[in-house]
Amino acid sequence: PEVINGRTHKATVVDLSPWVEYEFRVVASNSVGIGEPSRPSALLRTKAAVPVVAPTNISGGGGSRSELVITWEPVSEELQNGEGFGYVVMFRPLGSTSWTKAVVASVESSKYVYRNESITPLAPFEVKVGAYNNEGEGTLSSISIVYSGEDEPQMAPAGASALSVSAAAVEVSWQPIPWNRHTGRVLGYEVR
Repeated sequence: PEVINGRTHKATVVDLSPWVEYEFRVVASNSVGIGEPSRPSALLRTKAAVPVVAPTNISGGGGSRSELVITWEPVSEELQNGEGFGYVVMFRPLGSTSWTKAVVASVESSKYVYRNESITPLAPFEVKVGAYNNEGEGTLSSISIVYSGEDEPQMAPAGASALSVSAAAVEVSWQPIPWNRHTGRVLGYEVR
């Protein structure tokens, strides 16, 4: 609070964070200066409230075939606003109108994996993540696009040829597999 009139013996402290323990001290002042502070009050916890901060850095991807891996940066303890904290994960295929909702009850969690055989490789999903506690659900993050897991390459490289370059070496060349939603990112080739 601002400096309080000398005849006043109580004040309301505002803009405190929910579900946080505080202690208070009072200092008297006059035109000469500021005196010694009082002893600290007993610890007092503010009441719980619905979380107002959504998880950040929503991303994901990777994983195995038929998986959607969603990751986020966990909400710090001082912003959880109460007991019973967890995460709400919502996702839908890009272009769909209905959301699938999952609850992750662990406060330390930063990942959710959805498995379903009907998920096609590298399919784009709209994803948002929110937080909840015993007081209710808070706001959700903005929508992020996350891709489902890849499948193994479904085609072989074309145009393989070999050229003898010395008595002990052969140079093998081929046409690379182009990236598309069925092959994904080719991380390497194996020459047999």
